[in-house]
Amino acid sequence: MLDISSRVRVHVEPLLAAQIDMGVCDAIEQYAPVRKPDAMNAPHPSKVAGIDSTVLPSAHTVAPPAASADVPSGVSPGSVGEVALLQDRLAGWVSDLTTLHELTERLTRTSALAEALQEVLRAGAALVGARRGLLVLEPRDGLGPDRTIGLGLARADLGHIETVPRSSMSYGRILDGLPGGEREIAEPDLFSEDGLDPRHREVAAQLGYAASYALPLSTDAAGRLGAAVWFYDEPAEPVERQRHLAGLYIRYATEHLARIVELERTRACMATIAEELLPARLPRLPGVQLAARRSSGPYGGGDWYDALSLPDAALGLAVGSVTGSGPSAVAAMGRLRASLRAYAVMEGEDPVAVLSDLELLLRLTEPARTATALFAYCEPALRKLTLAGAGHSPPLVTGPRRTEFVETSLSAPLGMLACWEAPSIELTAEPGETVLLYTDGLLHRTGDPMDRAFARLHAAAVSVPRPMRVDPGAVADHVLRTVLPDGPGRTEGTEDVVLLAARFE
Repeated sequence: MLDISSRVRVHVEPLLAAQIDMGVCDAIEQYAPVRKPDAMNAPHPSKVAGIDSTVLPSAHTVAPPAASADVPSGVSPGSVGEVALLQDRLAGWVSDLTTLHELTERLTRTSALAEALQEVLRAGAALVGARRGLLVLEPRDGLGPDRTIGLGLARADLGHIETVPRSSMSYGRILDGLPGGEREIAEPDLFSEDGLDPRHREVAAQLGYAASYALPLSTDAAGRLGAAVWFYDEPAEPVERQRHLAGLYIRYATEHLARIVELERTRACMATIAEELLPARLPRLPGVQLAARRSSGPYGGGDWYDALSLPDAALGLAVGSVTGSGPSAVAAMGRLRASLRAYAVMEGEDPVAVLSDLELLLRLTEPARTATALFAYCEPALRKLTLAGAGHSPPLVTGPRRTEFVETSLSAPLGMLACWEAPSIELTAEPGETVLLYTDGLLHRTGDPMDRAFARLHAAAVSVPRPMRVDPGAVADHVLRTVLPDGPGRTEGTEDVVLLAARFE
């Protein structure tokens, strides 16, 4: 047994403990031989921006045998050399673990699918030492979403690659479950391979890559999600250490992607259900033009709008919001909207009666839920609207000569009082003016206090360019782009956004 001084052991044992604590016993077993140097001892290039993975000489490494004057008593020069070699290897392992930690932390901070796919492709390229790559997301169950993204490849380059027969590409063999596609596929020198597809040879020469390395994206629970392939400009392949690190990273990345894919499917399903519960098209009546915009939150919400033709060439306009989010809120929104349509057909000329009936229905059938709503009985020929609101934000009328909020009577939301009733108001629009009905999500999504959110909405309506004012859809789009700092289509917002625009001629 080596007689190693306590000064040396103090620095070796914590490194071994750190390796065990960080769950890399498999890495230690792989590089366990002490007497035979391997690639881990040599300095290696940086894997990602800001991470210097070069193994520097350890500050605690014992001096080599040549400096025998500094060797502690009782320790032979040969033993000291072995300890120094072990410390260098441990330093290399710690450097690789630090790299993996940085990359996985960076991936964990991604929540959108496109962002996560790009991060996986970039990190994998850094680990295997490639400059370009391609990732194809194609879940085996066929439920989607299907995506193809490239790193260092333009859209035209991806188009060229897609012209190659799928079975001759490494990622195609993985996705289609062909022989050899169950694990990594390394092609260190494409042009020296016998039987290389002529089209593949032509595309590789055109795009300037000579080798590739592919890994499957698969989990035990979700099955195969896709495949990633990285391209080398010259004949090359990753060394064993790079393959090991890339495999560890892809294993974690696939689990992260599986969670995001499941969330994307839920969002798409909820958005589809919500869209089916809203009007398939807006009515067309002389004297008025309509446009509607809706952006759903990540879990689906209960914000809605409606526009329906009524007797005597009248028009019913409504917006509302049900508390909560998810499937229950979407279902409640559908029930509330259907009920309001029925009440509007029967007594639409009296908006107060419509909302009173709606409040009674909500209180009797869903006593634990509240909602806000605004209903307008519109007579396009007279440019006249009769409005009633229940806890809802006031409409905004904008035109060439004025932009102002229409103050409705102050009222509690539906379902909060034993009996709801509030007076209605009348509004007469001027030719060329547009009335904007919206839900509170438009104000909340700004992140500002309510007074500043109202001011931002007012300023957005004032700033609509004159050529756009003839189109209510253009007015709605301009307002959304101006009011929302990250755009209306951003899915990270927790609030639904609904905007209904009616322009009078």
